[in-house]
Amino acid sequence: MAIRSRKSEDHLHTDVILGKISEYDIFMYYCPSFTKLGKKFSSDLREDNSPTVSIIPYNGKLLYKDFGNSEHAFNCFSYIQYKYNCSFVDALRIIDCDFNLGLSSNIAGQKFTMGIMAYKQNNSPKYIKPDVIIQKKRRPWSLEDAKFWRKYFVSKKVLRSFAVEPISHFWVNGVRFACKSITYAFKFNNRYKIYSPYDDKNKWLSNTKKTDVQGYNQLPNKGERLIITSSLKDVMCLNIAGYHSIALQSEMQIPEEKLISELENRFTTIDILYDNDFDKVSNPGQTMAAKICDLYGFKNICIPDKFKSKDPSDLVDKVGNLTELKNILK
Repeated sequence: MAIRSRKSEDHLHTDVILGKISEYDIFMYYCPSFTKLGKKFSSDLREDNSPTVSIIPYNGKLLYKDFGNSEHAFNCFSYIQYKYNCSFVDALRIIDCDFNLGLSSNIAGQKFTMGIMAYKQNNSPKYIKPDVIIQKKRRPWSLEDAKFWRKYFVSKKVLRSFAVEPISHFWVNGVRFACKSITYAFKFNNRYKIYSPYDDKNKWLSNTKKTDVQGYNQLPNKGERLIITSSLKDVMCLNIAGYHSIALQSEMQIPEEKLISELENRFTTIDILYDNDFDKVSNPGQTMAAKICDLYGFKNICIPDKFKSKDPSDLVDKVGNLTELKNILK
């Protein structure tokens, strides 16, 4: 498939763009699962449960080829055009804007990219719903990752077993977001919770459902004790300490009777270990823990105020060991 040079306003031409960046750069930026030429991956343009797509050299250019759908064969520009359902010229504008090429000075021609910029500026985790599509680009594990998770005694092996992986950027309904600091994708039933620990403004972004129970897939069929806690990070800390654990998607969520009934058939004892929001008068974590314990007859375990730690991972980080956590859980 040949890439034709088509004119638009100013210097916004395909040949000018490819004089500044490569086709490979464009595919790497916009295609979530593309990592290597010739390597197959699942389509990002349709429902696809198996790797059927490959980006391959073709007639001296690169071609996005879907072997499961003969209509999906695109060069880097037509790929953007199809992905964003826009005109060819708008596809060039998107590339120009995202790569800061400065090729278009036509302000009226920036409507499409301005819409994307507005989406990014207004985006907030609380507005993300389960029908929103989140995709991510994995990156290699780094020393910074090891340093961060070592504070909680969580190893790379444990992270992998809980479907946690480091990412370089992610897409929300096709809009690309670069990760400014270490960021991770937690996977739940083909949905994601994006965790950026050093981003106080947007630490969490998620399209998970309330029924997606964190740590559920890692539970044994039968066990003595189960601890319901606040987050997947806490679940992993408890796992390292030797306890089976799960977390709901929100600590302010009452567990459904169906879930509790199933868990009671699998575990002899179920305890609650929610946040101790000692710095808040209302202490919402313990208020919700009391409600759940009253409803289901569970035991409430609270991290003592003297530790000034609200949850298991915070405690482990603060004291530098697992011993205090184990003592609290005795």
